[in-house]
Amino acid sequence: MTVTGAWRIGDPPGRRKFVTGPGALALEAGGVLPEFSLAYETWGTLNADASNAVLVEHALTGDSHAAGPAGPGHPSAGWWDGLIGPGKALDTTEFFVVVPNVLGGCQGSTGPSSPGPDGKPWGSRFPVVTVRDQVAAEAALADAMGIGRWAAVVGGSMGGMRALEWAVSLPDRVASVLVLASTARASADQIAWAAPQLHAIRSDPCFHGGDYYSAPSGPHRGLGIARRIAHVTYRSEPELARRFGSAYQDGENPLAGGRFAVESYLDHHAEKLARRFDANSYLVLTESMNTHDIGRGRGGVAAALGRVTARAVIGGVDSDRLYPLYQSEEIAAGLSTEASVVSSPYGHDSFLIETGQIAAMVKALLG
Repeated sequence: MTVTGAWRIGDPPGRRKFVTGPGALALEAGGVLPEFSLAYETWGTLNADASNAVLVEHALTGDSHAAGPAGPGHPSAGWWDGLIGPGKALDTTEFFVVVPNVLGGCQGSTGPSSPGPDGKPWGSRFPVVTVRDQVAAEAALADAMGIGRWAAVVGGSMGGMRALEWAVSLPDRVASVLVLASTARASADQIAWAAPQLHAIRSDPCFHGGDYYSAPSGPHRGLGIARRIAHVTYRSEPELARRFGSAYQDGENPLAGGRFAVESYLDHHAEKLARRFDANSYLVLTESMNTHDIGRGRGGVAAALGRVTARAVIGGVDSDRLYPLYQSEEIAAGLSTEASVVSSPYGHDSFLIETGQIAAMVKALLG
């Protein structure tokens, strides 16, 4: 996987910046992605020797806006706002924090909705990209910014996959790494949960084989169903029981065609995602997670973990049913350390919610 060509950095209105290269990214699955861009945001100031840079990796439907209020190009406040900023765990008076939008995404970086070589959206023609390809693209971003080695690479869920891949594939460029609620390779259970989500999108009559950008409507219903399935795995059964039980939604009666309260909750998250996310990107990124395996072509997971030289903190959530705690413990054991445990009723999403516990891990990582 190589990137060639000189890079251009542009600063559009708002916090997002873009780096674009005229070269090509050779992909792990074969083929080449021509000129591509990565959107990113930064907080803090890069010091003279570029030794204070921290890379933060977002999860599946996240983006570069990890901190700060909603604004132009940012419909929501930062997803890790409690961790990034002056005096916070990722103290921007000390560290230069960089958050890119992942390759294949739809929040500024090149993905299926981006123009292809012919000027039309890539759509169904967008190539298969893996976590390794995404990290190769991010390495090109680091090169363009003059960052030879990250003080830390931090990520949860899909972001944890990329953080771990950085430490395995580019060990000389990572001083420390924090992997939260993630895994060294996708399990059968995770792939199985993803399968009906992928089918829901592709079965939507408005999917048009992935080439729906000029159609009156896209596969919003299929994407909404995918989100409903996924969101159940992001939370724990005890939390859903405590919050909703079998209560009816206000003013509705399931015996008369109404909804349960938990159904309304899932509907809300489905509609919210369908308004801001591209279904093709959901497919591309989900499949990159399905094919995640740091041991592929490296002699297995144990051998791959043996390549890591970074100081490592591995965190798992005790109520996570999507990325169970034992998967974090397996990574930690392979790095001759112990997993740090986030104790929370909120399941997988705890890595976004339990700011205090995550902050303690970040501080332990950065010393």
